[in-house]
Amino acid sequence: RVTMASAFRISLKPKVSDSMTHLMVDFTLEKRMLQAVKFLPVPKAPEIDLAACLVADNCVTVSWKMPEEDSRIDHFVLEYRKTNFGGFPRVKDEQRWELIDYIKATEYTLSGLKFDTKYMNVRVQACNKAVAGEYSDPVTLETKAFVFSLDSTSSHLNLKVEDTYVEWDPTGGKGQEKIKGKENKCSGGLSPKRTSISTRSSARASRDHFTGESYTVLGDTAVESGQHYWEVRAQKDCKSYSVGVTYRNLGKFDQLGKTSSSWCIHINNWLQTTFSAKHNNKTKTLDIPVPDRIGVYCDFDGGQLAFYNANSKELLHTFRTKFTQPLLPGFMIWCGGLTVSTGLQVPSAVKTLQRSENGLSGSTSSLNNVA
Repeated sequence: RVTMASAFRISLKPKVSDSMTHLMVDFTLEKRMLQAVKFLPVPKAPEIDLAACLVADNCVTVSWKMPEEDSRIDHFVLEYRKTNFGGFPRVKDEQRWELIDYIKATEYTLSGLKFDTKYMNVRVQACNKAVAGEYSDPVTLETKAFVFSLDSTSSHLNLKVEDTYVEWDPTGGKGQEKIKGKENKCSGGLSPKRTSISTRSSARASRDHFTGESYTVLGDTAVESGQHYWEVRAQKDCKSYSVGVTYRNLGKFDQLGKTSSSWCIHINNWLQTTFSAKHNNKTKTLDIPVPDRIGVYCDFDGGQLAFYNANSKELLHTFRTKFTQPLLPGFMIWCGGLTVSTGLQVPSAVKTLQRSENGLSGSTSSLNNVA
């Protein structure tokens, strides 16, 4: 069936014979136009090259190829979605597909991802100027990473905890009366005071695991095996904070690094800046600048806890020991706030440095062996 287009109606040139016996219409121009039309075939489905796909540094690089050469391909469309199911993608209970359009190459890198699920489904389709082809067979890429939140049930009364953010709260929580009619705004010559039991909010009494000067909050997920990485950023005006790990047996009055079951690095910006590593109440001063972001690398099976400048990946300090119990991420904060980034993979630069460290046994000092 052929339908006349509006342009054809304008171009038609009807002619009447001299004797008025018949009417003629010249389709010569339309014929040439139709003969010049080129119909593009529907592109075939691309094939994702699993061997060339890469998951590293919180990025996913997807690579694909066409089953046969097709010079008429204009661009590709990539779709992905996160899932906790391995193997073939499932139809029910799945997140919607996220779309990346107009990809000119046969490779694309998804960057800045938070790996809060174990896997990612990926599929690709090819498009020419006229039509899009079928999607490739979906593939599932493993994107497993360590994800945790801050456990508000383990926090000190003077800490305000929201998911992955903790902030010093001098009022001791909502509803607490101001001590002596004044707010502790961490200014002047005051030092952190012990929290009075009589001033505790009854609403938060059940949450008050840590007390006294142990301004601590723990992560809600334990490290029991494998290699994991997370990062911490402190507010610029933060006066004192610690970042580390601990066994579950940390007492309510205990501070990170002052027990045999906790390890941390501590930054003190009160009066003058000090930077140190702490374990079992022993301190090693770190004569290096304090970074804006601190990366924490925990190799549970290998018995290593390393701290890095998260920007430059410079090694700050390494603890070497044999972990005998599950580890919880631990944070101490006084006057200021900390933001924790989880769902991060171990950066390639950190893996490289760790291999170098393991090759040079004993080159990194450990407080476990410092008197």
